[in-house]
Amino acid sequence: MQDSLPLDFTFWMLALLPIVVLLILLVGFRWKAPEAGPIGMFVAGLVAYLAYQAPWETLAVAGAKGVWDAVFILYVVWPALLLYRVTDRAGAFEALRQGIQKFSSNELFLVLAFGWVFASFLQGIAGFGTPIAVVAPLLIAIGVRPLYAVAIPLIGHAWANMFGTLAVGWLATISVIDIGDLTETAFQTAALLWVPNLLAGLTIAWLFGRMPALKVAWPMILIITIIHGGGQLVLTLWDPVLSNFLAATAAMVVLYPLSRWERYSERAEEIEERPVMSDRDAEQQDEEEEAEPVMGLGMAFFPYLVLTAATVLALVIGPVEQALAEFEIGLPFPAVETGYGVTSEAEEPYSPFAPLTHPGTFLLLSALAAGLVYRTQGYYKTWEEREEETEGIWSGLIDSAVPASVAVVAFLVMSTVMGHSGQTEVLALGIAEVAPPPAFAFASNWIGVLGAFMTSSNTASNILFAPLQQETVSALEGLSEATIIGAQSTGGAIGNAIAPANVVLGTGTAGIVGREGEVLRKTLPWAAAVAVLVGGLTIVMNTMTFTG
Repeated sequence: MQDSLPLDFTFWMLALLPIVVLLILLVGFRWKAPEAGPIGMFVAGLVAYLAYQAPWETLAVAGAKGVWDAVFILYVVWPALLLYRVTDRAGAFEALRQGIQKFSSNELFLVLAFGWVFASFLQGIAGFGTPIAVVAPLLIAIGVRPLYAVAIPLIGHAWANMFGTLAVGWLATISVIDIGDLTETAFQTAALLWVPNLLAGLTIAWLFGRMPALKVAWPMILIITIIHGGGQLVLTLWDPVLSNFLAATAAMVVLYPLSRWERYSERAEEIEERPVMSDRDAEQQDEEEEAEPVMGLGMAFFPYLVLTAATVLALVIGPVEQALAEFEIGLPFPAVETGYGVTSEAEEPYSPFAPLTHPGTFLLLSALAAGLVYRTQGYYKTWEEREEETEGIWSGLIDSAVPASVAVVAFLVMSTVMGHSGQTEVLALGIAEVAPPPAFAFASNWIGVLGAFMTSSNTASNILFAPLQQETVSALEGLSEATIIGAQSTGGAIGNAIAPANVVLGTGTAGIVGREGEVLRKTLPWAAAVAVLVGGLTIVMNTMTFTG
C-alpha cells in the first residue's frame, strides 16, 4: 500500500461500508443475493470514486477483472447446475434416496457421511463450489430440508479449502510470498484447520438432533476427525499438495465399515427431534408404498463416479495434469492507479486458468456422460411419464443459473473494486495498526475470513492478504510467520462457509434461490465461533513458536 493512502477511522469505516450494506441487505432485510449483490457493488464503486480517488479507468479495469474472475467460478456454477438437472430429470435422486436408505437407515449417519465426509472429499479433488453444488441435492434426496441441505455442506467442506483441490490455496500462497520455513508453515496451518474440521462434525450432528444426536454420533465424529485433521496434519510433513486428498479419501473408505456397525446401520430411536429432516420420517416412508425407482443405485451414482474418475485422472497423475495444464486462457489488463497512488500493475495475461484441468470441465463431462447414458437407457421418458414432468432440462437450468450468475458477478466486481482502490488494504491494516501482537494474532484469521467472504475463495483471500500478514509479522516484534500465515489460511477456509457466492451456488442447486439470508443465519454463528477458537489457538501457538 502506498504511504499516501489515508489510514484513519473515517477511511476505515468507508471501506467497511460495502460489506456492512451487503450483510444488512442479506441477513437483516432478507433480500435475494441477485438483488443485494449489485447494491454492494455500487456502494463499493461509489466509495472508491468519491473517497479513495479511483478514476473511471481504474474502476473499469477492476470491474472487468471481477467479471473475468466470475467466469472462473461460473464455469463451475453452470455445469454443476446442468449435472443436477440431468440427474434429477432422469429420476436419479429418487433412486439415490431409496437406495441409500436400504444401505443404512440411520439418517444421522447419512447426513454426516454426505454433508461432511463426501463434501470434504469433493473439495479435495474438485473444489470451487463443487461440494455445495453436488451435496445439497443429495441431502435433499435423503429427506433433508433444503435450507439445511445448503448449510450443512457449507460447514462440512470449509476446513478442506486450503489444502483441497490438490492444495491450490497453498500453492497460491507460496507463489505470492517467500515463506521462510515451508514445512513448519504447512504443519501449523494444518493444525489450525483441525479446529473447523472437528467443529464441522459436531455442529452437523447438533443441527440434526441436538444433544441426543451428539451422543450417538461422537464415535463416528472422533474417528473421521482423526483421519481428516490428523491425517492432513501428518501428511503435510511429507507433501502438502496431497495431504487433503489422501486424508479425505481415507475417510471415504472408512464410511463402509462404519455403516456396518449396528450403532450406525439402524435408525437411532433415541433421537426424537430431527429438525434437519423433512416431516416424512423414516417410519412413515416405510409404511407408504413407494414405486420402484427407474434405475438402480449404481446407475444413480454413475455421474459422481465419472466426476471422481475424471478428476483423479486429470489432477493426481502428474504427466497428465502437466499436459492438460499447458493450455491456458487469460486476458491482458493495463496498469491503473488511484489519486492516492495505489497502483495495480499491468498483467498479461491476468488470472489465466487451464480449462482442461478446471473443475467445471469435469462437471460438464459428468453431465454429458450421464445425459447420454440415461437417455440411451430410456430413463428420461420413464420418469416423465411417471411424474408428469413438463419442465425441460435447459429451461430449468436457465431459471436457476441466471440469478446465481448475477450475484456471483456482482460480488466479485465488488471485491476487485475494493482491492484496486485500496479499501481492502485499509480494512486489514486498520486492524493491524491498533492491535498489539497478541491481539493481531487473534485477529489474523479474521482477516482471512474477511477475504474469503468478499471473494468466495480461500485462494483469493490468501493472494489478497498473505503479503499483508507477512509485512505485519516483519513490522511487529513477537509474531511467528508460520503461525500468522497459518491463521490467515485457516480464516480463508472458514470464510467459505459464509461466502455469498457459495451460498448462492447452494440455494441454486437446492431450488431455494432467494433464501440466502436464512442460510447465512445458520452458517454465520458457526463461522464466528470457529474463528474465535482459532484466534485463541493462534495466540497459544504463536507464543509457543516465537518463544521456542
